[in-house]
Amino acid sequence: MSEPVSVLLADDQELLRDALATILGADERIRISGSVPDGSAAVEHVRAHAVDVVLMDIRMPGMDGIRATEEVLGVRPATRVLVLTTFDLDEYVFAAIRAGASGFLTKDARPAELVEGILRVAAGDAAIAPRAAASLLRHVRRVVAPAGDPLAALSPREREVTRLLARGASNEDIGRELFLTGNTVKTHVKSILAKLGLPDRIHVVIWAYEHGIVQPGDMRQGDAAADGHPRG
Repeated sequence: MSEPVSVLLADDQELLRDALATILGADERIRISGSVPDGSAAVEHVRAHAVDVVLMDIRMPGMDGIRATEEVLGVRPATRVLVLTTFDLDEYVFAAIRAGASGFLTKDARPAELVEGILRVAAGDAAIAPRAAASLLRHVRRVVAPAGDPLAALSPREREVTRLLARGASNEDIGRELFLTGNTVKTHVKSILAKLGLPDRIHVVIWAYEHGIVQPGDMRQGDAAADGHPRG
């Protein structure tokens, strides 16, 4: 069995942190690394401990979750941040994603969704409700596309995979459409993220929209590519 995923809980509500620790700690795939009440404490904990995932509240006193996300990733880039919010996708959640968070879950998520979201993020993927993928783009402003082809660094096959990723396709969907095995798709995705300097598929969606590769209407509806449930 592989090592459990170490998780830091960062939220200003102690009762919620205690409840999360009880729920998540009951799963043998997860180990609670610590529990802190604000962003500054989260940064200090990550500085002292190799944490796999920070389950981060957005609105906290002192250093909020957006700034804390930036600081955590600056201190330990390998750590993943999963935002936990009372609300669905809003400007604060989007700001945290732009700061480097790998997705978000709402505080009314079922225990199984929390666990699977954490495991997914720890594995290098993203966790976001599929209904939110198109909404995400409403918060994105188009940038002036740089001269040249933004996909120039990618191979022809990687370009195809990138366009499907940007539309919200799961690894399973990509494999079916391009006649590729699951492992081959994963290899392409890993290479694409490295070449584009992006942390996960959520940021591929944002990047592709900013560079005019996809439009909001191109997003697949009802796809589970980036939700909290494993696919592909």
